Amino acid sequence: MAVQEAAYLNIKAELVHAHVELIAVSKTKPNEDIAALYQLGQRAFGENYVQELVDKQAALAKDIHWHFIGHLQSNKVKYIAPFVHLIHGVDSLKLLTEINKQAQKVGRVISCLLQMHIATEETKFGMDAKELEEALAASIHLPFVSIKGLMGMASFSDNQEQVRTEFKVLHQHFINMQTKAGAPFEILSMGMSGDYKMAIEEGSTMVRIGSLLFGARNYNTN
Repeated sequence: MAVQEAAYLNIKAELVHAHVELIAVSKTKPNEDIAALYQLGQRAFGENYVQELVDKQAALAKDIHWHFIGHLQSNKVKYIAPFVHLIHGVDSLKLLTEINKQAQKVGRVISCLLQMHIATEETKFGMDAKELEEALAASIHLPFVSIKGLMGMASFSDNQEQVRTEFKVLHQHFINMQTKAGAPFEILSMGMSGDYKMAIEEGSTMVRIGSLLFGARNYNTN
């Protein structure tokens, strides 16, 4: 079994103590591995690819909370709108508007996190501070989305102080925006397998962990 049971139980206990939610990043992992973690009590799983998420949702337990944590294209929102629990990477007002449109079609309110660009890499997605404020303000007129907080990805770097500074920046924006948000604005999704401990120290309330739970990713899915 590829699932690292002892690691999962240790991490889960650590996060419960810190009042931080664990999203098990299951992208590229087979259904059997997800089912094994489900049997250990895990209910929140994160996926990066729409078709993979749709297939897994159809095949696995219906009480799983599926989180979409990758870059979401507007034309693919409709495929996950009926069931997605939380969309982490809302990186534009255009995407937020499309989520509202598709949520209305299926008669549900979809919870979302606004993604802020905090890393040095230009390849990472996200909005700047001004765009975040505009998206939050516009959400008042989008009744089928609920902004629950912020998400961000730190630089892929060995410079720990740089990573910590990026987390601090995101946390400060999170605090600033809490006072302006109409709905409960309680989720700060930052931190992954390599930096989640630091992210928690800097205020994260939700971490996305994959390789520590499932082992190295398998991209040879064909």
